[in-house]
Amino acid sequence: MPNNAKTIVNKLWTYCNILRDDGVSYSDYVEQLTYLLFLKMANDNSHPRKSPIPSQLNWHSLISKSGVNLEQHYGHILKSLGVKTGTLGYIFKNAQNRIKDPAKLERIIELIDGESWTGLDLDVKGEIYEGLLQKNAEDVKSGAGQYFTPRPLIKAILQVMQPAPNMTICDPACGTGGFLLAAHDYVLQSYQLTGEQREFLNSSGLSGTDIVENVSRLCAMNLYLHGVHGKCAINTQDSLISKPKRHYDMVLTNPPFGKKSSVTITSGNGKAGALTYRRSDFWATTSNKQLNFLQHVKTLLKEGGRAAIVLPDNVLFESGAGEIIRRRLLFECDVHTMLRLPTGVFYAQGVNANVLFFDNKPKSDNAQTNTLWIYDLRTNMHFTPKNNPIRYSDLDDFVRCHNRENRSQRKETERFKPFSYGELVAQNRVDLDITWIKDKNIIDQENLAEPETIARDIVSNLKAALDGFDKIYRDLKGG
Repeated sequence: MPNNAKTIVNKLWTYCNILRDDGVSYSDYVEQLTYLLFLKMANDNSHPRKSPIPSQLNWHSLISKSGVNLEQHYGHILKSLGVKTGTLGYIFKNAQNRIKDPAKLERIIELIDGESWTGLDLDVKGEIYEGLLQKNAEDVKSGAGQYFTPRPLIKAILQVMQPAPNMTICDPACGTGGFLLAAHDYVLQSYQLTGEQREFLNSSGLSGTDIVENVSRLCAMNLYLHGVHGKCAINTQDSLISKPKRHYDMVLTNPPFGKKSSVTITSGNGKAGALTYRRSDFWATTSNKQLNFLQHVKTLLKEGGRAAIVLPDNVLFESGAGEIIRRRLLFECDVHTMLRLPTGVFYAQGVNANVLFFDNKPKSDNAQTNTLWIYDLRTNMHFTPKNNPIRYSDLDDFVRCHNRENRSQRKETERFKPFSYGELVAQNRVDLDITWIKDKNIIDQENLAEPETIARDIVSNLKAALDGFDKIYRDLKGG
């Protein structure tokens, strides 16, 4: 992140601590900043006659007021913009002012107004917003970490997926838009786009869905602040509830962690339980949210479409529906690569995750997976989100080994190993939870001393400890 972006993030974020005393959470604070930043940037970037914000609702109308009048006018702006059509209406839909102290609202507006946003390019503005989202994700209590995928991991995934102009790209669990934004920027930076290609990218190329309204709103705003001004393609709904109406060239996603669906249903006897999705295009019926997302991603792909999905370990070995889904996925798709991630990558603690890469293939009587290459970045690797976060350089070797340009020329290394389709389906339950590198934290059973020697050492150590305590006791008693 550029230094000027870091300075602004720190300045804005420091003020959040004051608002927390008034009960304004990190998520609410980021949301309010979203609205205010939008109003300010729309004002700075647009000719008055071309601004998407009517003059009576724009930034100038806001900074001209103070006290109770400011609070009332801010609420009026949010309500009025929320009934607009298109992206503008979506961003402000159901928006409310969470900052009830007019003095503090005025202070935040002064902070934003004091920065020269016209001197910052879109990348820097995006970095500022990304920085605020990351700060929000770092707060364990807010639970926002589940919506934030570390940007170095996203960058590595994009390097091997390589989206191209005129591709349709979807994230059915888009969170705050990290994958969609990275795909958008990758296409812009990697190709010289024609006007028609740029228009397609900004109006039809990207699509995202999230079940949480505030989160999908942040996604729409995140894309807008990075320059995506086309037709809004972000929706608030349960992605898993029905068959897709559109199919895509590429799916990039990190579904929320946790096995059970976040949606519950109540049966006739009043007992609540996890929602089980019964879809004719699914291979198996299960309440396991991760397995359902894996099935859903497959149904979203066009024939020849490609996917990268972050999945927890349970998807690799769970029996029953899990085995059915893995077996069908290996047979019907080319499941060619898996990246095993270390712990400490995500803000949600205790998550063992993997990135599964597969291509959707035409129907065939033969298995479409020939070889699954697994890259083990987990064994003997240790990261923490704050003190030792994963960096792109940690993923460099995976990107090289993946060899997107010519996967047939991949080479086996200590951490990168191939497994044939026959080997995979021969595993008990088609278990893909495969490791081969020796874990330094596990005791080497083969090189342990004889039991008699171990017992003798334990006894010796215990005697030495007792003798030490006895000496201390005698010293205290005076000999």
